[in-house]
Amino acid sequence: MSLRPTLDFLLYQWLDAESLNQRERFADHSRETFDAVFDTCERIAREKYAPFNRTVDTQEPHFDGEKVILPQATHDAQKAYAASGMLSAAQDYEVGGMQLPYTVEAAANAFFAMASVSIGSGMLTTGNANLLMVHGTDAQKDVFARNEFSGRFSGTMCLSEPQAGSSLSDVVTRAVPDGEGFEADPLGPRYRLKGNKMWISAGEHELTENIIHLVLAKIPGPDGKLISGTRGISLFIVPKWLVNVESPHPGPLPGGEGEKGSVKVTLGARNDVALAGLNHKLGWRGTTNTLLNFGEGKYPVNGEAGAIGYLVGKPHEGLRCMFHMMNEARIGVGTAATMLGMAGYYASLDYAKNRPQGRPVGPGGKDAAQPQIRIIEHADVKRMLLAQKAYCEGALALELYCARLVDEHHTAEPQAADDARLLLEVLTPIAKSWPSEWCLEANSLAIQVHGGYGYTRDFPVEQYWRDNRLNMIHEGTHGIQAMDLLGRKVLMEGGRGLQLLGGRISATVEKATRVPELASYAQALGKALQRVGSATQAAWASGQPGEALANAVPYMQGFGHTVLAWIWLDVALAALAADSAKLMAATLGRLAATRYFYHYELPKIDAWLRVAETRDLTCADLPEEAF
Repeated sequence: MSLRPTLDFLLYQWLDAESLNQRERFADHSRETFDAVFDTCERIAREKYAPFNRTVDTQEPHFDGEKVILPQATHDAQKAYAASGMLSAAQDYEVGGMQLPYTVEAAANAFFAMASVSIGSGMLTTGNANLLMVHGTDAQKDVFARNEFSGRFSGTMCLSEPQAGSSLSDVVTRAVPDGEGFEADPLGPRYRLKGNKMWISAGEHELTENIIHLVLAKIPGPDGKLISGTRGISLFIVPKWLVNVESPHPGPLPGGEGEKGSVKVTLGARNDVALAGLNHKLGWRGTTNTLLNFGEGKYPVNGEAGAIGYLVGKPHEGLRCMFHMMNEARIGVGTAATMLGMAGYYASLDYAKNRPQGRPVGPGGKDAAQPQIRIIEHADVKRMLLAQKAYCEGALALELYCARLVDEHHTAEPQAADDARLLLEVLTPIAKSWPSEWCLEANSLAIQVHGGYGYTRDFPVEQYWRDNRLNMIHEGTHGIQAMDLLGRKVLMEGGRGLQLLGGRISATVEKATRVPELASYAQALGKALQRVGSATQAAWASGQPGEALANAVPYMQGFGHTVLAWIWLDVALAALAADSAKLMAATLGRLAATRYFYHYELPKIDAWLRVAETRDLTCADLPEEAF
């Protein structure tokens, strides 16, 4: 099956992406240019990514004592992706971008995620460069971000440490001023970093000339001690190779490289960043995952141990800057989870259409003399396929809706832009966690549809499941996202974000109430929305965070299912508007997925929200010796 018809419907008939071209930033674009981008990305994904998905799973990255070795297919895919311009697709023309809506960029990247999620690390490089475009100095943008957008350099984010994990307040990597005049370095105040970072995706490879690490570290106070908590965290650019920068040229660089006024960047000495080891993972094996040592002295700079890093933004405001990249990454992780689920759905659908097994049951039971039927004709297989469709297409719609909010935040009128900002704050934990749970379940169902074959490497669905299992942990576990949602996002700005989301859900309910086929779903969604609101209030009724957050994950599950029920109802409205006669198979499929979600999934929220609103402490109060 092709992803393209689903994307076209969601973008053009549901989200009205073409209307973005009426805005000044996107005025040069049209549906034709959007479709040309999709054509290119679909082709590259088909030719450079999909054929090698199993290759990168079996030929894992390995260290030969000098460098990390990756399959040639990974090098070819990275080169093709960079040449496509997708690393800077949404950036300004002035920095070599295409000034595409982020909605279109996100949709285009879906092709690569479905073809082979672990081949590329473009998400991190783009997020790294985007952060620098917002928080970096002009020199940092010119030297680092521009070269990342071109594909010459790649980027990482270095947060976790072996002893701290997700607890960033316990980061102990130190950054001290690098000698006299450190504050006057053209690339930003210059520091020496020492510490260790764990779980760094794409932290070491030979795919690009340089790797630009964005590293969280603490600057010691006047007493030489690190500031406790997250208040002491600062953000630094730490390149694998130091760079030499020449003054801006009055015209194009020799050989036609660069633009007027751009700087020429060459590589200098090796920075004191060393690979300590590769992590060997259950899935997502095509991307190197590393433990990095900063400043251990393996590559001393000017005869001294300590990795050179350049401060981004102000001291002690690193986490605020890094959240720019972390939030992008969370939506990216949600999209990756979605597309792995979609890949499994398409594979199991194809298998179910072609695998003969069993016979229909009549009043007298099974007739062995009758020919076998294909397994897609069995009701339980249809149930598993429809569940996958409901999870994966619903999740894709959610991710694209969030991408559309990014464009609203950046280009809409001030009030609409601010509303989009706040809606994104509330939806981001859902956009990350819901697909990583339920599209993983879709992968499990895809294995089940394949039967015993699904558990073998003769079919791709077992790899999709292994690759997807990472996403429940990636960029913050369910627990972290749930505490962010219930502990911060629904409360921020006096609960205005929750009110905005409620208003949009209520608008869909009102429209659907007037459509006979959807009226009962509208009523169910209205009740679910009220239940989420009452559960939110009840969870915080005692004012005790420990009680409120004890069941944050079930709360998020109930909240997320309500959001997805809304998404499906809104999609169903668009499907009926485009095909009121319901003659198209795609329309029947979307209406069936909506019906499935309301009949099989939405009723689950009662159990999840009940423990949140009653502040059930069964789990929180159990002493460890009772386990």
